Parts: sequence; structure tokens; C-alpha cells
Amino acid sequence: MAIPILHTWPRYFDDPDEGLGSSYERIIINDLLAKICRSFPISTVLEAPAFGFTGLSGINSLALAQAGKSVTLLDHDASRTEKIADLWRSLSLNLDAQTVASYDVLPFEDNQFDLSWNFSALWFTGNVEKFLAQLTRITRRVILLCVPNRSGLGYVSQAIMGRAELKSALNEEHIKAQTFIPIMKKQGWKCIKWDFIDCPPWPDIGMPKEKFLSLFGLQWLLPTRKPTPISIMDYYRGEDPEFPDAMRTRAWLERMAPSLFKRFWAHHRYYLFIPEDPDA
Repeated sequence: MAIPILHTWPRYFDDPDEGLGSSYERIIINDLLAKICRSFPISTVLEAPAFGFTGLSGINSLALAQAGKSVTLLDHDASRTEKIADLWRSLSLNLDAQTVASYDVLPFEDNQFDLSWNFSALWFTGNVEKFLAQLTRITRRVILLCVPNRSGLGYVSQAIMGRAELKSALNEEHIKAQTFIPIMKKQGWKCIKWDFIDCPPWPDIGMPKEKFLSLFGLQWLLPTRKPTPISIMDYYRGEDPEFPDAMRTRAWLERMAPSLFKRFWAHHRYYLFIPEDPDA
């Protein structure tokens, strides 16, 4: 969770340096999405809401588009939607980017998408029950919901420091499994898998390390030289083909840590749903 992103998201469109944490997160998400696409016949994808809590907005589904999937994004900020569409055009990728005032009604046909998903975004829906009813209506095969790991030490610490803004700007109840799993079940969808995800060998501080260390008077631990910028956009532009493998070298906790450890260290959880009756 990184509450400052609510205010700082525009700057990433000018400077896509997301740092190591978000860069690692991007590749881990891409790997999960690729695995889902190998397990189910996926050709059409909806990401809604598209604004989550990671640096450069609207790029979570870029890898799916580069893999040949037809991608649609929904956002609730018209200026952000326009910036996202421009970014995708700069990569010569097709995108249906739309802005909605509310997620209570989604402007799509029944069963229009094979996969619908979102990342750290459920708390932007005003009425999560109406949103999930709409999402299940328009989705044919798979729904993926990724939410912050509320039992993680990083989330707990950030929730304490940002409690006022968390309560005023976000619907925290929406990201609780005990909230959305019963709603999905009511809509005829079952959770076939859930797990921890985004478990790197560093804590979920949700802010630049310089700011985090300064809170404790430890900024002297930082190197004096300016760190090298890190952006997955270089990979998407074809300029850094080794980027994914470089991030995966840091995934040893992701692969090997026991579930009990991840419960308190992982940054996110994911929940994968399919229809109870796929032929209905």
C-alpha cells in the first residue's frame, strides 16, 4: 500500500522510474497472468479498475497486449485515462481505454471478456457488491482479484501512519477476503486458488526508501551517489530484454518461503475465481 500514489501518480508519466520494488512486482504479476493464460483460453481481457497502487498507471496489462490479447481498461479519472491511452499508443499497442464515473454499472455486454482482473484496486469501487455483480456478468471464464496483504508487516505499519487518509480516500472493507468471496459466491463464482504474491526480500514500505529511512533518522545509511533509475518501460520498448530475468533473480523468497512467513512478509494476495457452472 502506498497512499502517496493518490497524489503523485501524474509524475510517473514524465519519469517512469518506479524503483526496484515496483519493478519486481510488475514481473511477478506478469508471470501470474501468463500462467493464467496458459491454463485458460484467454483472448479478451478487462482490467477494472485500472488504477492501483503502483507507480506508472495503466501498464499492468501491457504484457497481455504484447502477447496478442485484446485489452480494455476502465478508470475513474478522465485525465489519467487519456495519459494511459497515449502511453499505449507510444508502444503501438491497441487499447480500449474508457472512463466511468461509477463502477456500479459497467458498459459492456454479458460474457464479453474471458478474463477480468484488477490489482490493489477494489477499494476504489464505491459499492463493491454492485461492481462484482457487474464483473461476473461481463466475464466468461476467469476473474483475478489482487489485494494488499493486510496481515503483512508493511501494510500494518503503513495503515497506522496513513490511517486518516486510508479511511477518507479508500474503502478498506472492499479488499477483505471475507467481504468479496461471499459476494462472488452469491454471483455463482468459486475461488479455485488463493495465495500470497509479491514477496521480495525487502519490506513493503510503500514509499521511497529515502523518505522511509529519514523517518527514523537513518538516511545516513543511503549511498551518496544517486541510484540508477529502474523502469519496466525500457523492457516494453525492447531496450532491456534482460529486465524480467534480472527481477526474477530476487524471487527466491517468492519461490521458497513457507506460507506462514509470507503471511507476515508478502505485499499482496491473489484470488482466482471461475464460474460454479461454466456452461450456465
